[in-house]
Amino acid sequence: MEAIITGGGDGPCNRPPEKRKSDQRPYKGIRMRKWGKWVAEIREPNKRSRIWLGSYSTPVAAARAYDTAVYYLRGPTARLNFPELLGSDVAFGELSAASIRKKAIEVGARVDAETSCTSLLRSGTRVPGSGLKACWFQEKPDLNMKPEPEENDGDYW
Repeated sequence: MEAIITGGGDGPCNRPPEKRKSDQRPYKGIRMRKWGKWVAEIREPNKRSRIWLGSYSTPVAAARAYDTAVYYLRGPTARLNFPELLGSDVAFGELSAASIRKKAIEVGARVDAETSCTSLLRSGTRVPGSGLKACWFQEKPDLNMKPEPEENDGDYW
């Protein structure tokens, strides 16, 4: 008797496993938006709902946010993207989805900031008029001061 094969074509189920978007998703729990941002989310255990973990400029930041959330949800047995980078201050325990989201976003934002600052330092970009290299947290303006007007070389009109 002949076997009937249905569902031909090149859909995701018919491709070999190693060809399935592995080049677009370098880490577990993240994906890239059409415009280039990396996002992370995780499904809550025994529920259909997902916890949104944020949008990041680098895949590493999104993956670290995912790692934080999956550790809080599944404990020390969780499969992490970066098991060696799990913070020693992380304690497994029962947390709400909002608490997990908050902790994951804190980690992801910190990694994103460090990564963007490191890339600026590597590129050698400097802040004009100072010896400092550019980084968003190096120059903090005093928000209580009234801004000084710019010098006018002539009338605009």
